[in-house]
Amino acid sequence: MATGARDVYANLLRDTRGLRRDQSKAREAWYERLAWEDKEETLFELEMLLKGLACFANPRNHPGRPGLEPPAAHDFRGELQVLHDVLGQSIHCVRQLLGDRDRAYVFARYLETVLPEDTVRSRLLKEQLSQDTPEESLLVLRNTFTSFSDMAEGLLRLPRVSHRLYDGFVGTVVREIGRNTYFDPLVALEFRPELDRLRHPEVLERLHRSHEAAHRVVTVAFLALFRGLRYARLIDQYAADPRTARRAYAILAVFRSDLRALARFLGRHAADHMADTFERQLLAVPASVIHEAHDGLSHQAAHLVSLRGTLESLANGLRVEIRKVFEREIPALDASLPSGELGTQIVLATASLRATLHHTVLTLCRELASDTPLPELASDAVAQRDASDRLRRDVWMFLQVLRAFLAKAEVAKGDPDQWASHASFHFVREFLDHFRAIGFQLVRASDYGHIDRFLAALEALRDVDLLEPNRLRSAVDECAAFFVFLDGLFAQINRRNELQGVPFDKKRAAETLKIYLGAA
Repeated sequence: MATGARDVYANLLRDTRGLRRDQSKAREAWYERLAWEDKEETLFELEMLLKGLACFANPRNHPGRPGLEPPAAHDFRGELQVLHDVLGQSIHCVRQLLGDRDRAYVFARYLETVLPEDTVRSRLLKEQLSQDTPEESLLVLRNTFTSFSDMAEGLLRLPRVSHRLYDGFVGTVVREIGRNTYFDPLVALEFRPELDRLRHPEVLERLHRSHEAAHRVVTVAFLALFRGLRYARLIDQYAADPRTARRAYAILAVFRSDLRALARFLGRHAADHMADTFERQLLAVPASVIHEAHDGLSHQAAHLVSLRGTLESLANGLRVEIRKVFEREIPALDASLPSGELGTQIVLATASLRATLHHTVLTLCRELASDTPLPELASDAVAQRDASDRLRRDVWMFLQVLRAFLAKAEVAKGDPDQWASHASFHFVREFLDHFRAIGFQLVRASDYGHIDRFLAALEALRDVDLLEPNRLRSAVDECAAFFVFLDGLFAQINRRNELQGVPFDKKRAAETLKIYLGAA
């Protein structure tokens, strides 16, 4: 195991929440002392419910297509019912983690009712707000959340919950969570050592073998993806019971928020981070050995360029797949469905989200080390079918993109003056954006025999003046050859054993393509 990889992994788990060193040690010591046998699952559930209260407050994280109804006209009883349920379950988790200390809370509440002196009551209140230890932070949550739950129960008796009333209530709850010293999980892409260890040896091996410039980026990606898989299990747990099915919306909100943050990190910031780290490594090479180190550095740079392309492609794929599931497969909160049917639809949608995360993990593993076995994240039969079905869909989508590009290029080629016109830039740039969104990972995974020539032709369109018709014609020829290859590949995939009896859903593929093209 490389020391650098080990340090990045450990430091990321230790530092993302921003606790002071003494607070971090106090929390670790408290966790070690816990006698509750399911302490990891209980702590994870509590922190995700706390995060769910904040993420659910943002309408962007709700399923369903964005509505046209203004907030002022909406009755927020449905949203408040979810929050009331989440508050109740959070209190249950806190009580389990407090154990015998929960009696201190009950006794303090009793004292509040019998103490006559205001000075004594004020001193008791200050003691209840103290957060010098994790146990005291839990007691603060126990106290405030009980009050919030009582308030929510009263608000739900109103004939209508207005936007201002709901917004004021949920804002107060979220601010209270943000003030908690030891249990504030509201930071995006934060990880904890007691909850987020990577437990797949094949993934850890790839992490430790990754280039120094990519260590932190790859670590964040893997930790966030496996955290997402854990969200999916908790969503299934809630959705399986009609009594708690609507509680799943809070964890779905966390899922969407965190995966949106991951897609933004991989698509916008990962390349800069890798470039900065590689630049520091390059500048540290003495001038006397730069000639001998040239080939090795060039190879490393090429690997990082390839990784950047894969990360950008995966980021776009995550963004689109999650948007598709949330807008088209998960019922909106105000959908009039029985709880049993609602839970079934959520479970089916979660299976699609889980397959997307599996695909992302395996693609990243393959990019980092194609010569070692991939981790087994699902049963062989399910994994094979999902992978083939996704590849079939992606091939079909990029075939449509290529067909449109070739048709536009043919029209432009008919008039020599159009090659030099300003309009010729638009469809080429548009195609390059779509290639980055859909095609890059596809061409890498399809064993195309002329991959280097194809990628070089497309790269030439980025690096040189597009007014040079020879460069554009070369790219068009390569795209035409790749179209023929993909057309044959689509037919081959349809004949695979695992897809027998699984017809290709062209309508759903077309809907996904529309989302891809809009996000590219």
